[in-house]
Amino acid sequence: MKKLLNIGFSALFLGLVFISCEDDDYQTVQSIERIRIDSVKIMKDTMDVYSIQSIKTYSTYSSQCEGFYGYDYIHDSSLQRSVTAYKYITEGPCTQETHVGTSQIKFSPRQTGTYTFRFWNGSNSWITKTIVVK
Repeated sequence: MKKLLNIGFSALFLGLVFISCEDDDYQTVQSIERIRIDSVKIMKDTMDVYSIQSIKTYSTYSSQCEGFYGYDYIHDSSLQRSVTAYKYITEGPCTQETHVGTSQIKFSPRQTGTYTFRFWNGSNSWITKTIVVK
């Protein structure tokens, strides 16, 4: 019985050592930066109040160490929105291939009217889209 316990504890100890030495599948985020939105896809330019629609944005990342982090979604007024996308940059080895990433915003209007969206496209440039809500 004592021999069986020793073998069990030895196996457990070795298992913990091997797990703690294993490489992590993720990299540490080094920084967060704005990234330009290259294009925007709105499926329906007319929708009902309280309905939900996905607005897709596309951005180009310069390496596999970069990816979508989040949006800065600002209500400029009751019917105007400004959207800026942010990317994360990780440390560690990765390929330097460019890739296009897709992200989305769930839009659910609470009042009728014509909503104007401005998506940051770099410098002082914006992509403007409108959605009519009935």
